Amino acid sequence: MHMNRSRRSLYPVPVILLAAMLLLTLAGLFGVSARQAAAAEADTGSAVYVIPVKQTVESGLESFLKRAYKEADEANAEHVILVINTLGGKVVNAESIGHFIRESRIPTTAFVEGKAVSAGTYIALNADKIVMQPGSTIGAAAVVDGAGTLIENPKTISFWVSEMSEAAALNDRDKNIAAAMVDPNVTLHLQDKIGRDKQKGEILTLTASEAETLGYSEHTAGTVNEVVKWLGLESRIQIEVEPSIAENVARWLINPVVMTVLLILGIAGIVIEMLVPGFGVPGIIGILSFGLYFFGHYVAGFAGVESVVLFILGIALLIIEVFVPSFGILGILGSAALITGVVIAASDPMTAFISFAVAIVAAIVIISIFVRMNKKKGVWNKFILRDKLTTEEGYLSADVKVSLLGHEGVTLTPLRPSGTVMIGDNRIDVVTSGEFVNVNRKVKVIKAEGTWVIVKEVVE
Repeated sequence: MHMNRSRRSLYPVPVILLAAMLLLTLAGLFGVSARQAAAAEADTGSAVYVIPVKQTVESGLESFLKRAYKEADEANAEHVILVINTLGGKVVNAESIGHFIRESRIPTTAFVEGKAVSAGTYIALNADKIVMQPGSTIGAAAVVDGAGTLIENPKTISFWVSEMSEAAALNDRDKNIAAAMVDPNVTLHLQDKIGRDKQKGEILTLTASEAETLGYSEHTAGTVNEVVKWLGLESRIQIEVEPSIAENVARWLINPVVMTVLLILGIAGIVIEMLVPGFGVPGIIGILSFGLYFFGHYVAGFAGVESVVLFILGIALLIIEVFVPSFGILGILGSAALITGVVIAASDPMTAFISFAVAIVAAIVIISIFVRMNKKKGVWNKFILRDKLTTEEGYLSADVKVSLLGHEGVTLTPLRPSGTVMIGDNRIDVVTSGEFVNVNRKVKVIKAEGTWVIVKEVVE
């Protein structure tokens, strides 16, 4: 009863945490609604939306920019200014961002406030105009791996050169310069224009003045207000769109490292709670971890209801398998549903699958340690008979009785012909060869076979 009360007292905790998660979501939604309301108050077509691109180009940024552009479109905004200051990120996300920028009906100006490097350059090239801040740079768009090492695969380089060149050609910019920003093998004679050439082995990066000279920038400005004035939109209302609290939290949660940790805690917590019930805390941590995993991917725009349903179905089937043997069928279906739910919720299924595999291995280690430390509390104890006929309980095994051969003791009860004898500190059930022996008489073990101990009275 005490254990049950303890468990009930713990379960309000996830309710509070889930409520906090709900509040974060609502905060994000209210943030969006407030900005939409501000846009609605403005005259139709009179708003300039200022959207920051000041983080690593990845899934979280892509989700935020799509939401911001949707908001600007619903408000019938006249112009969008992307304030770019990023060192780049994932090619796949940059490509997606670039495509929906060029497809948007709202004219876009990219204002390079610091650095538009790598994927940031591609995003800028998809805008209708580029304005750069003095001291800013654009370029260095070579493809690198996670460790920052230059990828020299010809197919990869060719693909990214074609993407960059296509983006440059949208506004009649020189394709060769875009290629030189990607491919170290490209050489360009630029001495007469910017005072230096692009040599083989180098990746081209342009300063604000060089970019304007080469047509990769239309103007140089120090602030967003100067950009707005140059565009002739200074009389328009400026609406700054910032990531909501929920989007910032989600961006952190969908980080591959954080995502893997959440999966480890989720798997280990739920399995430990199933195997060693009564603690409550592992189960809460497991549910909360999976909740945060799906929360992050849902807010980021990747997880749908179907992924959550598949995950819950998988957990349910695995629990049923524990109590209703199905020759492994329910276990296989449950595992498949669980893995599918986790993988399709992520932006990159392969990354999610790798994270899940790593999480499984790490969780097995954690579960093994926990089970070993709590072996007497596991659910398996209900199916194992642990009562033992030990010597401490007054029982002796057949091997021990054989070792009594030749030992002497004193009768505790009359032997007619069976009774009890005290040999050393042990009470032994014995029989005689047929004769009767009174109590408190000295006897000697003359034979021991199996469970039989045969004694004979010792005559002084």
